[in-house]
Amino acid sequence: MKWVQKYINHITGVSGFLLLTATASYLAGFATIQEVALILATFIAGVPIAIKAIQALRVKAFSIELLVTIAVIGALIIGEYVESAAVTFLFLFGAYLEARTLEKTRASLKELIDMAPQEAVILQKDQEVTIPVEAVQPGDKVIIRSGEKVPVDGSVINGRASINEAAITGESVPVTKHKDGHVFGGTIVDHGYLEVVAEKVGDDTTFAKIIELVEEAQETKSKTEKFLDRFAAFYTPAVVLLAVLVYLLTQNFHLSITFLVVACPGALVIGAPVSNVAGIGNGAKHGVLVKGGDVMDRLAKIDTMIFDKTGTLTKGKPEITGIKTFHEEGEDELLRLAARAETLSEHHLGRTIVMEANNRGMAITAGVTGDVIKGAGLIATVEGRHLLIGNAKLMAKEKISVPSEIEAYAREREKQGNTAIFTAIDGKISGVISIADRIREEAAKAIAAMRHNGVRQVIMLTGDNPHTAKLVAERLGLDEFHAELLPEEKTAFVQELQAAGHKVAMAGDGINDAPAIASADIGLAMGAGGTDIAMETADVVLMADKLNQLAHAHALAKATTRNMKQNTTFAVLTVLILLTGVLLGSIHLASGMFIHEASVLIVILNATRLMRFGRPAKERDGIPQPAI
Repeated sequence: MKWVQKYINHITGVSGFLLLTATASYLAGFATIQEVALILATFIAGVPIAIKAIQALRVKAFSIELLVTIAVIGALIIGEYVESAAVTFLFLFGAYLEARTLEKTRASLKELIDMAPQEAVILQKDQEVTIPVEAVQPGDKVIIRSGEKVPVDGSVINGRASINEAAITGESVPVTKHKDGHVFGGTIVDHGYLEVVAEKVGDDTTFAKIIELVEEAQETKSKTEKFLDRFAAFYTPAVVLLAVLVYLLTQNFHLSITFLVVACPGALVIGAPVSNVAGIGNGAKHGVLVKGGDVMDRLAKIDTMIFDKTGTLTKGKPEITGIKTFHEEGEDELLRLAARAETLSEHHLGRTIVMEANNRGMAITAGVTGDVIKGAGLIATVEGRHLLIGNAKLMAKEKISVPSEIEAYAREREKQGNTAIFTAIDGKISGVISIADRIREEAAKAIAAMRHNGVRQVIMLTGDNPHTAKLVAERLGLDEFHAELLPEEKTAFVQELQAAGHKVAMAGDGINDAPAIASADIGLAMGAGGTDIAMETADVVLMADKLNQLAHAHALAKATTRNMKQNTTFAVLTVLILLTGVLLGSIHLASGMFIHEASVLIVILNATRLMRFGRPAKERDGIPQPAI
């Protein structure tokens, strides 16, 4: 019966035309034509409803369509053709309007899908060839010009261009890309020219993964939805039994079938899912990936927010502010050896050391052996020399003596807001590398917004020194800070808070902080930039590396949860009022179905307000932001 669903809109139109014909016949006094038109309208519109009811029964499910089908058959038996025709038409027409309105709630996802590039221009034997995007292979050289979409994730090998990365980050301000820069598929070249080596193609691109995550998230049910699904499974058969009871008590068959129709829990069943879809879609449009309705529920209940420092509260783009040597190694030699060792590390500070060496024209090659000690530093063998690079804890653990004058120097640097990294070569401290990172401009406002939305305490956990941590905490007005923590100590701190009854969110870089992020009620990955580990492990991914996205995500979760509650409350009240009206004799079959369908549309329209949540007034065509 696939053809029935294919032509459902045509069936609805024919049914509506027959109702109009019946109305005209009634006014003209042609009773027979009126009756035939009503019966035909009932049959034509009733068939797809009955088919759905039968399909549901085959899997032992009692659907809304079953209630309507029983009511319509009853109406035909007692000769209420006007009501049977009106009920079937209104049900189909309501379903049509619901589908059209629901499309709007999925608009953000549709916009993402529409952004997907379809073709790519690649260089083959010095000739430009246009091929379908799915035919691009890793290693292909891709050419992108002004106005074109970037078809792959890759590295820039030539050219310079301004790129709009809104599809990935939610930020509309263009970013300049040049040689050695990284581009994402689905972004758009505003102006310029780029030659890119393809690294990730097709379903492996960050853009494709975002679409997949949003699709999965919109299908993932919240606790409210799961409860309503279980409720509906018992509610529908209960309504049938109650309708039978009404008939037995009143001997009024018309009253009992009207009871069936108005008791349909349509608005109740759809109210929560549509809010969930709209909320997740809004997040995706703003560069926030919320992985499902259940995550949205938990995010809305957060009362404690924990931040890592480096790369989260700070920009994650630290700079070397000083290199102090204490033995025969010169500054450049110490930096070169440290940089080679740091090629083992993915930490922000390690990358900073490597970058500084590259900026000074040093040829930094990998090929070193060693181990990264999470939260402390690393141990490596470079050119036959044994290096320890890290904090004071690592030096103490490896029994490296730190002379008092070096310790005093490091402490002074830390008081000035630097991270002091000790470098020991062949068992003795050879130097201290000072690195400083700036606090994010938006950090204070984002934290204030989260406090305004119900977060009671904001805490920073960092592996950095207490002096730098204190400076950051004071500038941002944090409630607590804890420094020199190892990853397992951060995890233990999160678990202690949870044991005390707090709902905890942890925001970090998705690598060093992975254990704590996984332990928290909500794990947030900052500045994922498409990294697989962050997109896969975190509950919420902030694609633009901006803390204001975190504030938006939290406020959106609150708004989405409120919206679900509004819809559920409205749906329950509507059913109660309708049932009361039926029992009092003031609501009949057709009017009951009309009010039922209207209530479904109202909860959908209420949910669509979430799509506009967080948009500036000028983007909302001058319409004030509703209090969602």
